[in-house]
Amino acid sequence: MAVLDRFYGTGRRKTSVARVWIRPGSGRIVVNRRTFEDYFPRETLRMIIAQPLQVTNTNGQFDVLINVGGGGASGQAGAVRHGIARALVRFDDKLRLPLKRAGLLTRDPRMRERKKYGQPGARQKFQYSKR
Repeated sequence: MAVLDRFYGTGRRKTSVARVWIRPGSGRIVVNRRTFEDYFPRETLRMIIAQPLQVTNTNGQFDVLINVGGGGASGQAGAVRHGIARALVRFDDKLRLPLKRAGLLTRDPRMRERKKYGQPGARQKFQYSKR
């Protein structure tokens, strides 16, 4: 789906969804109309997001435009990473193998377990009272 020399990828993680567009450029990353450093202040999250670009040696070659929502910071970072990896594969199919080997194209299926009725949480039970 290349429209106006842009390549799209959808990333998902936990309850977060990221819509990612990449286009050849200077390496600028914009997340929800804010700068990359402003939206993800933690260095570890920025490292996670930059992984697909580092694995494929395309750091600084693409402008990345991201819309992300749902979940928390960690889930959003994982969703963005997944979306960037998918968009890079749309850009060039030769990048698929290194991304696949690094495990960046696999959608992490771990989700929060639902709270059960009659219980305070997913696994915890109310304290048993003998009397």
